[in-house]
Amino acid sequence: MMLRNEKKHSKEISLQEPIGIDKEGNEISLIDVIETKSDSIVDQVDLKMKIRHLYNKMKYVLGKREKTVIELRYGLNNGVEKTQREIANMLGISRSYVSRIEKKALSKLYREFSGNNR
Repeated sequence: MMLRNEKKHSKEISLQEPIGIDKEGNEISLIDVIETKSDSIVDQVDLKMKIRHLYNKMKYVLGKREKTVIELRYGLNNGVEKTQREIANMLGISRSYVSRIEKKALSKLYREFSGNNR
């Protein structure tokens, strides 16, 4: 009976159990290696403010077609990114023209954010 009880717990691992040693000779436990997804509230608020700032800049800096291409290319509206070819088919233009529009729009946004307004 004792063997059966021990066998049940033999595969359990503690998060504090050492799993190795780092370059400096310190023990590394499993809890040190596991990544957590918990962002702080400050980081979440900061991200939302940056996104809002990006949308405001896009509204005033980019033309309608440039804004559409950037939104589709990077999935800003629904999270689904489109290829340049897909966007070209949707807008009835060539893929190379979509590439030029995207490059010009990103250049405008870069200048706006870096303060190099020309």
